[in-house]
Amino acid sequence: MDSIIFDLDGTLWDSSETVLVAWNKILEEENKEITLEDLKGIMGLQMHEIGKRLFPELEEESRTQLLNKCDEVEKVMLEEKGGELYAQIEEVLERLSKKYKLFIVSNCQDGYIEAFYNYHRLEKYFHDFENPGRTGLSKGENIKLIIERNQLKAPVYVGDTLGDQKAAKVAGIPFVYASYGFGEVEEYDYVIDSLNDLSRIF
Repeated sequence: MDSIIFDLDGTLWDSSETVLVAWNKILEEENKEITLEDLKGIMGLQMHEIGKRLFPELEEESRTQLLNKCDEVEKVMLEEKGGELYAQIEEVLERLSKKYKLFIVSNCQDGYIEAFYNYHRLEKYFHDFENPGRTGLSKGENIKLIIERNQLKAPVYVGDTLGDQKAAKVAGIPFVYASYGFGEVEEYDYVIDSLNDLSRIF
């Protein structure tokens, strides 16, 4: 193994509290509201899928406009408040980055990973990142893009949802299931109960 590619939400941090406040700030204008449970149920999905699940009553154009407003406020608030990092994240990333190249591939909009970097000052541990907000591609295809762009020979993908497991399969690489995250996955190559377990496995 020469590299580790991470999912973001439910794997490296939990931004749901900050995102909830940001989204409800916009949704209040539309006489709508979402709960933390709603939000955690759609973590890891691409924005068009999120829109269909949360606002099925809206026409696609109206849904897209609403999501774009939510996204803009979300990025501003994440830059200001950040999210909740999982335990020992910087210690683990520092240790792993000495042995492996580290990357992030997340199903988020453009600017979201940058907000994670900017608030928590963790960019120095990662070589590259990708998301559908920049490429329009699926998570599996974005993983492949990272592999090709950085000439990786033997990466693994760390994530917490079934979508992450499927993306790793599409990319043809081993999957490490972060069981402490948002999803439940039955098929995986490795399982971790905390980020610190990565140091034990790798």
